[in-house]
This record gives sequence, structure tokens and C-alpha cells, in this order.
Amino acid sequence: MSIDVNPASAASEKEYEEAPAVRRPEHAEGSFTRLIEQQAAKIPSHVFLFSSLCSMGVSLGLELLGRERPARFIGSWVSPLLVMGVYNKLVKLLGTR
Repeated sequence: MSIDVNPASAASEKEYEEAPAVRRPEHAEGSFTRLIEQQAAKIPSHVFLFSSLCSMGVSLGLELLGRERPARFIGSWVSPLLVMGVYNKLVKLLGTR
């Protein structure tokens, strides 16, 4: 006999209808945005992961050599590279809208 600790668990099992998509002209993407998304989709996703791993390695190497400022500068590239990789993956999965 299991005790359900979440009183709302039965409510979460209900299936909800998806909200209708509201498409207004002011929410449409511009042609420049579509161009960027098309070009970004051409880049393989592993390029961003490999680049972020390389920047981590270079940053570690510079830190071990005692060059703290360049190490921190290059180490700060990791997050933007990973975010660009996520954006690239979303563009590939969802496409331009």
C-alpha cells in the first residue's frame, strides 16, 4: 500500500487541450531573423560543444601557467558558446516559424 504524498497528483493526470496559437502580424519574425536562423541551422551542433570544451582546456592551461587574466577571459567564452549551441539545436528542432 503506497501513500500518495502529493494531493494534486490526480489532478495532474488530466489531459489538457493545447492552447490555440495566436499569430498576429506584429509577432511575426523579420526576414533578417529568418536569415540568421537558416544560417545557424547549417552549423553542426557538436561544433559549439567542442569549442566550449576547447576554451575550457585553454583556460585551464593558461591558469596553470600563471596567466590569470587571459585564462579568465577565455574561460568566460564557455557559457556563450553553450547557449549558442542550445539556440542552434532549437532552431534545428523547431525550425523557423
